[in-house]
Amino acid sequence: MSNLLYLLAALSLSVVGSVALWYRHRKPRSLEYGVDEFQRELKALSPDRRESD
Repeated sequence: MSNLLYLLAALSLSVVGSVALWYRHRKPRSLEYGVDEFQRELKALSPDRRESD
């Protein structure tokens, strides 16, 4: 019985840790975040305005 209890404890800790890591590293899905990300991509693709003659 104690072996089964040890296995269940290890499994539950693993599940809790996995959920915590997933929640920490997930991408935000708000509309504002999407607009900000799009603006960053546009800035990255735009040519530099510092071109000299």
